[in-house]
Amino acid sequence: MAVHLNHTIVPAADRDETAAFLADVLGLEPAPIYGPFRVVSLANGVSLDVMQVDGPVPAQHYAFLVGEEEFDRIWGRIKDRGLTFWADPSHRQPGRINTNDGGRGLYWSDPNGHSLEIITVPYGGWG
Repeated sequence: MAVHLNHTIVPAADRDETAAFLADVLGLEPAPIYGPFRVVSLANGVSLDVMQVDGPVPAQHYAFLVGEEEFDRIWGRIKDRGLTFWADPSHRQPGRINTNDGGRGLYWSDPNGHSLEIITVPYGGWG
């Protein structure tokens, strides 16, 4: 069997708020509860298992490969929510998107400070 990523745990100050935010902005189904998690399911079978934690939430980075139409819809939801977005991971180019590798990309933050990214072409143009 080949190795595939199945899930990753997303730490959150508020599990339900974070899962709803991710599902809404990314245009996904509402996240059901499974044990201590809210499970945000992605199209490729990977899930983001959102878990509430006590204390500081360590900032993580999550990148999503999306098609051109999905990019436009997600970007629209980001703008509709009045969220700040950037063209770069260092957050030095606010209100812009990038066109790296012949595609489009942008970064924004979730309520916990996790850095979220959407790209239409994988890094290096592979894929």
